[in-house]
Amino acid sequence: MAKNIQSLERAAAMLRLLAGGERRLGLSDIASSLGLAKGTAHGILRTLQAEGFVEQEAASGRYQLGAELLRLGNSYLDVHELRARALVWTDDLARSSGESVHLGVLHQRGVLIVHHVFRPDDSRQVLEVGAMQPLHSTALGKVLSAYDPVAHSEVLEVEREAFTPRTTTALGDFETLLDTVRARGWAA
Repeated sequence: MAKNIQSLERAAAMLRLLAGGERRLGLSDIASSLGLAKGTAHGILRTLQAEGFVEQEAASGRYQLGAELLRLGNSYLDVHELRARALVWTDDLARSSGESVHLGVLHQRGVLIVHHVFRPDDSRQVLEVGAMQPLHSTALGKVLSAYDPVAHSEVLEVEREAFTPRTTTALGDFETLLDTVRARGWAA
């Protein structure tokens, strides 16, 4: 059986680390978080930087994700069939409702936003395409959990963290919430 390539696993772990939590991390932070020697971490970071996957801030020397990842991510989303089929529908929904519209799919025990239409007003808004949202505390996640057996089993296996005082975390309460979603056909 083929073995995984350790340097690629380390690079992937580094990208995931930079994608979560703080926006910029120093070499020491990255190396210690991943249990790597500074020299090893620096070599991987230099390679990722040369490929555009990581950028280094000149003033602080800290690293952050690079623009090449956005380009790759958008190419993935552009060929996503669900997104292509929903483009007109989501635009119409945003226009008629006056609200923003998010289209998401189950991905790694969460909801991956594959399309986002802004509210049709002049308010400041942030594009959410590519963002991951939890299953248990978002409308999209609740709908997926209510209707998709895979999403339902995944949301039951993870710890349901309380993000606000209104987040439903207890299993029995969450199942009751999903019954409500199924009965009315939507979630909030």
